Amino acid sequence: MSKAMRIHQGSFGRVALLDMDNALIHHAHPHCHVLIKASGADTRFAVGEQLHPLRDDTAVLVNSWEAHSYAHQPGAPRTVILALYIEPRWLGAMQRELNASGNPGFFAQSCGELTPYIRRLADRMAAELLYDDPSGERMEEALFDLMIAIIDRFSEWRTLGGTRYVAPAAGDFRIRQAILFMRGTLGEEFDAARVAAAAGLSRAHMFRLFQQTMAITPALYFNVLRMEAAIDAMAAGLESATEVSGRLGFSAPSHFSRFFRNHQGVTPTEYRRVVNLVDRPGGGRPEAGHA
Repeated sequence: MSKAMRIHQGSFGRVALLDMDNALIHHAHPHCHVLIKASGADTRFAVGEQLHPLRDDTAVLVNSWEAHSYAHQPGAPRTVILALYIEPRWLGAMQRELNASGNPGFFAQSCGELTPYIRRLADRMAAELLYDDPSGERMEEALFDLMIAIIDRFSEWRTLGGTRYVAPAAGDFRIRQAILFMRGTLGEEFDAARVAAAAGLSRAHMFRLFQQTMAITPALYFNVLRMEAAIDAMAAGLESATEVSGRLGFSAPSHFSRFFRNHQGVTPTEYRRVVNLVDRPGGGRPEAGHA
């Protein structure tokens, strides 16, 4: 079974060391997402429909809201993966031009060859996670250095000037209406007909327009919203996993656990056990008492 070795969560997004031996389903994130092998066997990720190798000398690069999956083969050896889920606004606060990291096409390619310098920075990042400094100051410094090196190598960000971060849905008010409806109904089962009605569209037109605008299906987008809400709730530690499961509309806690594991690789309770909230005063993990 896959397990989380370390997870830090804060205004920067999330950074995780994941010991993986199971595949992940097709999913997406609202983050600038980078995957680097820390140790173990070579493996592969699918970005869109294309497989890309994850080796000591490569990184897999996933744009915000881009569909991808972990293509671990049954029976294959384990791989420890350094997974970066970076908030574009955090990068933009450090350097204005990096607001563009939340835009589609920020990474022109989905896989790239690491330089020795980036490899050293990635190893330093993994070491800082294992050091487990509760304040996260050293980790955050290492993270910014690593992300700048990755962006310099794999993105044409300098040509984008001061591009303002623009959410992909901004182009069509009907898609904004659909997304607002989905955000307000996370505690219910996804219903394409109701989403289409909220947008004032037929199901077929809504599906086509949503994919044109967001490059993923409405159902996949809904799952992203649900997953991000689940992650934030489990990290906050104010509700039990059962309470989070019910609030997000799962018919049974076991269904919630399976959903969480299929997207993140670990169960909700393991995520809570391992996560360190860096922005919390003094850092630290959620209070005990809510499993």
